[in-house]
Amino acid sequence: MAKTFILDTNVLLHSAGSIESFQENNVVIPMAVIEELDKFKKYQDELGRNARQVIRLLDQLREAGKLGKGVPLKKVSKIASGKLFVLTAASFDSELGSAMREVFNSDLGTDSPDNRILRVAFALSRMQKQVVFISKDINLRLKADALGIKVMDFEREKIDYNALYNGFRPIETNAEFIEEFQANKVTDGRSFNLHPNEFVFFQDSENPKNNALGRFHSDNFIHWLEPGKHDRMWNIFARNKEQRMAFDILLDPTVKLVTLVGGAGTGKTLLAIAGALECALHNNLYEKILVSRPIIPLGNDLGFLPGDKEAKLSHWMQPIFDNMNYLLRNGMEKSARRSSASSLSVDQLVNSRKVELEAITYIRGRSIPKQFVIIDEAQNLTPHEVKTIISRAGEDTKMVLTGDPQQIDNPYLDASSNGLTYTAERMKNTFLHAHIGLQKSERSELSALAAQLL
Repeated sequence: MAKTFILDTNVLLHSAGSIESFQENNVVIPMAVIEELDKFKKYQDELGRNARQVIRLLDQLREAGKLGKGVPLKKVSKIASGKLFVLTAASFDSELGSAMREVFNSDLGTDSPDNRILRVAFALSRMQKQVVFISKDINLRLKADALGIKVMDFEREKIDYNALYNGFRPIETNAEFIEEFQANKVTDGRSFNLHPNEFVFFQDSENPKNNALGRFHSDNFIHWLEPGKHDRMWNIFARNKEQRMAFDILLDPTVKLVTLVGGAGTGKTLLAIAGALECALHNNLYEKILVSRPIIPLGNDLGFLPGDKEAKLSHWMQPIFDNMNYLLRNGMEKSARRSSASSLSVDQLVNSRKVELEAITYIRGRSIPKQFVIIDEAQNLTPHEVKTIISRAGEDTKMVLTGDPQQIDNPYLDASSNGLTYTAERMKNTFLHAHIGLQKSERSELSALAAQLL
């Protein structure tokens, strides 16, 4: 029996293709959702684009009949064969019953679009058995559940964060195997059922201090990460095995996409920038470094900022500047080479266009060849936004996405539905991608304690 799925506005704004996600089932869009889409269609960001795309799709469906009576989705979809309805809350007043109308009018007045959406969902749930309300708004799901309506989050672009691929696995073995692995520098990895570019931490079951770290390459062999070979990058040193793994994939030009996930102080952004400086300035593998991050404030927004695009971006990019200043200063103080690259300042790099700062908004439509691209705070992006960004990569471009899924400021994303973790999980079966979950905070003792206890 076909189900009826009622879509909230945020589902359509999250993914314009969500209408086509319910196969042979029916889809209902309350009139209040159309009104909200009309407000968003003027926006020039991803929300505005999704709103306009949904409106155009509905206009196409309108040509097949009356939306109020239902039109077949197959007119615009190859995978959905149900019907789509656009229904108003007022048309269901007679279905609510006098007692329920009184509850709605006193506690859930019609002045709120959310409440008008709930009226449609409630009335349909009384008329039909297989009705599900889909929303990414937690409060609205709670209200719907209190009214006895079956509710769900939109899960098409969602993964199980608790089972997120972390990029490496420990394997217990014996001393003879480790000695042979280190002597040959490779071992056949086909029997371990590894993901592409997955790291393996071989550990002697009798002596845990006897261990070896390796990465599974496209030749089906696990290659040994020799101590000292990938422990240093732009004059900083790896402080734990996860950072050594990150060094290895950041410096490998055959890995075109890197995802780094970790909590506060684990070094995600610092490692990404160090890898970019090493690859672009010391090794000349890339023509420039492009850094971007979502413009989502922590706490109350400061409002409009003065100046041109660069001046506005400088406030949002301050965490990037902090890390770059540290790396460049560290290079001048500790580098024995003291090369011209090591003695550069952030201003010199920006003015010479070796480092370019860009807002996520302006990346759409670009083609970015031969650049090292860092997308910081990627946990605040939707899967569709991350797809848009990665698809900008031109020839010989490397992209690095960093973020902490436990610090999300986007109200409609969580640890399981954001673009960073979704990409890490969906891309794990290709050798163009490598992923590491950084676990230990190395910023300071206080930072580590705050991340653990607060």
